[in-house]
Amino acid sequence: MRIPTRPEPRDGRASEKAPARGFWFARDVPTAFWLLLTVMAVLVHRQLPQSGWLMIHLLLLGAVTHAILVWSQYFSFALLRRAVTHTDRRTQNIRLALSNAAVVLVLLGVLLAIWPLSLLGAAALIVAVLWHAASLVRRLRGSLPGRFGRTVRYYVAAAGMLALGAALGGWLARGDAAPRLVLAHALLNVLGWIGLAVAGTVVTLWPTILRTRADAAAAVGAARALPLLAAGVLVAAAGAAFAVLPIIALGLAGYLAGLGIIGVSLGRAARSRPPRSYAALSVGLALVWWAGCVVALIVALLAASVDGTGLAGFLPALEQIVPFLAAGFAAQVLLGALSYLVPVVLGGGPTPVRVGTSWFDRAGVLRVTVANTALVVCALPVSSLTRVAASVLYLVAMASFLVIMMLAMRAQRRAKAEAGDPARAASASPTVRGPRTPEGERPPESRAGQAVAGLLAVVLVVAVGAAVDPLPSRAGVQAQGTAQSDPNAPVKTVQVHAADMRFTPDRIEVPAGTRLVIELTNTDKAQVHDLVLANGTGGTRLSPGQSARIDVGVITADVDGWCSIIGHRQAGMTLTVVATGAGASGGGQAAHSGSGSGSGSGADAGRGAMSGMSGMGQATPGPGFTPRSAVLDPLPPAEGPVTRRVTLTVTDTKTEVAPGVEQTLWTYNGTAPGPTLHGRVGDTFVVTLVNHGTMGHSIDFHAGSLAPDRPMRTIAPGQSLTYTFTATRAGIWAYHCSTMPMSAHMANGMIGAVVIEPPDLAPVDRSYVLVQSEFYLGAQGGEVDVDKVDADTPDLVVFNGYANQYDHAPLVAKVGERVRVWVLDAGPNRATGFHVVGGQFDTVWAEGAFLLDHSPNTGSQVLALAPAQGGYVELAFPEAGDYPFVSHYMIDAERGAHGVFAVAP
Repeated sequence: MRIPTRPEPRDGRASEKAPARGFWFARDVPTAFWLLLTVMAVLVHRQLPQSGWLMIHLLLLGAVTHAILVWSQYFSFALLRRAVTHTDRRTQNIRLALSNAAVVLVLLGVLLAIWPLSLLGAAALIVAVLWHAASLVRRLRGSLPGRFGRTVRYYVAAAGMLALGAALGGWLARGDAAPRLVLAHALLNVLGWIGLAVAGTVVTLWPTILRTRADAAAAVGAARALPLLAAGVLVAAAGAAFAVLPIIALGLAGYLAGLGIIGVSLGRAARSRPPRSYAALSVGLALVWWAGCVVALIVALLAASVDGTGLAGFLPALEQIVPFLAAGFAAQVLLGALSYLVPVVLGGGPTPVRVGTSWFDRAGVLRVTVANTALVVCALPVSSLTRVAASVLYLVAMASFLVIMMLAMRAQRRAKAEAGDPARAASASPTVRGPRTPEGERPPESRAGQAVAGLLAVVLVVAVGAAVDPLPSRAGVQAQGTAQSDPNAPVKTVQVHAADMRFTPDRIEVPAGTRLVIELTNTDKAQVHDLVLANGTGGTRLSPGQSARIDVGVITADVDGWCSIIGHRQAGMTLTVVATGAGASGGGQAAHSGSGSGSGSGADAGRGAMSGMSGMGQATPGPGFTPRSAVLDPLPPAEGPVTRRVTLTVTDTKTEVAPGVEQTLWTYNGTAPGPTLHGRVGDTFVVTLVNHGTMGHSIDFHAGSLAPDRPMRTIAPGQSLTYTFTATRAGIWAYHCSTMPMSAHMANGMIGAVVIEPPDLAPVDRSYVLVQSEFYLGAQGGEVDVDKVDADTPDLVVFNGYANQYDHAPLVAKVGERVRVWVLDAGPNRATGFHVVGGQFDTVWAEGAFLLDHSPNTGSQVLALAPAQGGYVELAFPEAGDYPFVSHYMIDAERGAHGVFAVAP
């Protein structure tokens, strides 16, 4: 980069000499490392938690942030004509090490759901970036800046934005993913930190890459633009924090005005010498994506304001635009800048620099054309296969930079060595001997051929994708009772929002003969939703903020629609398309039996799976059967209250619930019920809930007394929260998912127990925990049948998640031993009467009170519990033998609530 290290030439171009070149290049090596990690994350994103978040942060927080911290220091020394001292080198090394360690802590903290780790990383990043800003301020105050020296203020302002954004990110990492705060965080970091740093750099970098004079008004324009850009980001972020869309739009409009001021000077430079090299084309198109994305954000804000959907209506558009800000703007400007800077900073004289530049230019037009055309394709309403193929083309075009960079550096180093050894230079290969003409300086025909080849590659991919996976509008999927697809039919497009177990609007009137297109947006805070229609269309599950375009086809009769997520249809999440006019047929299209999971469609299959279950007690588990341990181990001694940290991870787990019967359960840590938590009165539990399921989930601990609003909220897939409570009262307490419909979530496995021992609990020889619950079976391998839940007709009633498991693996005891059995009725619907056949209880403790306490001459035969109630019983067995234990609701004992104590002499 031609940055002035001495008084600027009169022609207005910057000097090519830069200070301490090797030092600066070596410090930017981690940028390539972060880029490599980004590429790897893209390749394996389906196996990564929170893959979208991770990829964006690896690129923006990792690669781009490191590059800004390195090169803004480099530019400041050059523009302010200061020499790099030993102290400067040492402090820069420490700052970069601190910032990279901070990024690692942030990423690990979020992925592992350890908020203190993320908070520590955010704090370390704030320290590093403010230290960086302070060094720039000191250098600026101690210098007599030249014409462009005051652009260093851009870097100072950018650092302030990152400090604010990192502080907000640290808060968000604890699980408070309020969309308005996420938006403010994104604006501060992307448009503030990255945007201001890029704006301050391109003022001098752009004409230098083009090898032309800077515009005469560039310095003055940059000074005028900075207040608009900085104020625009702050105003937009404040508007986002308070969810005021007009304020966000006002801030972005000011920001766009600042970009326009800088853009005038950049445009004049480009007119004098159009961009030809890879570096110039990449940076130039990145600036176009930058401005275009800001315009798109403003348009989306205005649209959301006009249609009254507010922030919820804007968030889907934001989710679609942010990837283009990252891929089109940030990634391209980074690679373009490095393609120019690396050869210049490696140096070695004109010939080696030219060799390095020629390598970075290789297939430059082809790479730029493929990358940007592929991005345009991804922005269009194409099929998912076409979008994936275009994304792969983009990734190949951009990732090739890493290979080219390695080859370019090797060639330039060889050229530098041979420049000082004439004999070696004479025998060098043509690739290294003498300068190779960069492609940007070749005849236009060469560049035009690459551009055509790039366009043809993308067009071919689009054509193949359209043939293999056409858009739904061409699929012509129609159910009986609807007209066939007519490409010439008029089209009606309706926007539908899914939130709070409702579709809005939930009734759509369409003239008969009109093709209906539904643009569905999930505006819920945490719940996953979809829309399935009775004619077979729809069905794509959407996380909060996501959108989908559903081509319903030509409407000739009424069509019913619903959300197919378990229980959502039963909770009222339905929609009706009404055909109006002369062409409407008399009958409506009702739901067919196979549409939508959880709508009762699996009932017949479930009953088939349960045929003969009345003989369940005689069924034998398969060879892989492992009973769940019911043993409650004694707590280790402790002096005073203990803090107990637990992570509960939600997953969809295929589980055997009876011999030969499998269901896909929603589980905490892979089991249903979830793990039993155990402590004493006064202990504090810090529970991290991580949702790796396919829909929104939550957790409600009865063992803690606190306001439910925050800790019991539903979190979307990929999110986490921390739930902290202190056990102030003894008991066996339930925990369960409280996401609606709660009955379905609990019946599908999302239950567990917390045993809190009172201070004076007497010791026993053996202690067991039994959690009774019900299963309402769907199809084999499927999920809960919500219609059975509503009708209260369970197929299985079980202890610890498996029918009759303790018949096949009895609980053990010895004659005369004192045995305590903690029992929790987790429901969701059935009460229990816990009874041990042949045994009598001398101690019965139910819901915090003793009915009997070591009674010498009275006893109890049953522990009666309603759903969500718990207690314990104690007994001693008088002689050896097998003592069955059951729920004395006998129909439930026959459904699987049955086990055996095997008592030895």
